[in-house]
Amino acid sequence: MRVEIKLAPVLLLGLFMLGCASMKRSGGGGEADAVTVKPGGDILLVADFDAGRGPNNIGGSFGSWDKDPNDETQGFRHEFSVPGYDGTGQCLRLTYDVESVNPAYGGFWMKLENSDVRPYSKLSFWIKGDASVGYTTRLKVELKNNTGMSPFYLTNITDEWDVIEIPLSSFSRITDWSRMTEFVVVFEDSQATKKTGAIYIDDISFVK
Repeated sequence: MRVEIKLAPVLLLGLFMLGCASMKRSGGGGEADAVTVKPGGDILLVADFDAGRGPNNIGGSFGSWDKDPNDETQGFRHEFSVPGYDGTGQCLRLTYDVESVNPAYGGFWMKLENSDVRPYSKLSFWIKGDASVGYTTRLKVELKNNTGMSPFYLTNITDEWDVIEIPLSSFSRITDWSRMTEFVVVFEDSQATKKTGAIYIDDISFVK
């Protein structure tokens, strides 16, 4: 699902101008022209990664994490990659390694800045595996609020961009959607269909 608002200033007798920036940058360097659509619109764009740095589109930080940073046989990192899912802008590349003799899991976290997502019904993002290095076809997505966490297992990931729309009702442990704190992608040694590899992700959003 792709919702794009193009920049369209309107002048009324020189008194004021209305404009709305595109949710995806249409090319070139520099920072993204992305803006967050506030609750009440059709989409809350959390992160499109077009700026090539943090924070995300709603002001939240993000990063990589792992169970045991001292275990050199497991590891996770994130980096920006071009182009994004639609051939423009940037996306995020998540490299993982859970091939360890020790319990191994970790991944990527992103702050949601206590967003109120009650107007929305689905979590949406684009995803694909990296065919050049391999990838797991199964991983875990978590949503968190101030009181807890709820997981969802995503399967059948391919090496082609696919849009994923997960009903918020699938995160059954979340009962209060008014103050969401975090989005997490988890690679687990017990679940990964390939223990090392890379996944691309883009345009993390909440949609109606």
